[in-house]
Amino acid sequence: MSAIQLCRWLWTLLAVLWLVFAFRRKQTQERESGVSRLLYSIPTIIAFFLLFGARVPYQWLYLKVLPRSASMNALGVGLTAVGIGFAIWARIYIGENWSGTVTVKVDHELIRTGPYALVRHPIYSGLLLATLGTGIVRGQVRGLLAVPILWFGFWLKTRIEERFMRKTFGHQYDEYSRTTGALVPRLR
Repeated sequence: MSAIQLCRWLWTLLAVLWLVFAFRRKQTQERESGVSRLLYSIPTIIAFFLLFGARVPYQWLYLKVLPRSASMNALGVGLTAVGIGFAIWARIYIGENWSGTVTVKVDHELIRTGPYALVRHPIYSGLLLATLGTGIVRGQVRGLLAVPILWFGFWLKTRIEERFMRKTFGHQYDEYSRTTGALVPRLR
């Protein structure tokens, strides 16, 4: 099995688990607008199209920028696996508070332990790491370009989420934000 096939398999595993986990969540109390969802969904879709699309429209996106080698493939597959594992851990840990869109759940809890003790948005952190890993395996401009585009989509989404969390949890969330990085752990 090639390195890119391993990465695809890992992403497929994530997608299947996400579908299974989607059935276990609390009732929604408040939801973001459709316009705000569209704002972060577009860069996310573009990033995954660049990473996995069979027919990316511009030839320059196929340019090789990283050498193909066993060590680069191992690094890329390893980062993909660690990132997906971290995202799955965070998804399991947040439990019924999770939603694919920005929402506040009925009896929503502020989770600050497990992966949420390291970063406020560990699912996004894991997905970004996995995207970087898969981009390394791909070795083309398009794979590496997917990382900042996905980061931008998540940056937009975290801004919306953080407004919801501050509104719901007030000073408790402010304190959490001061002590815990958004996507990258803070050095203490």
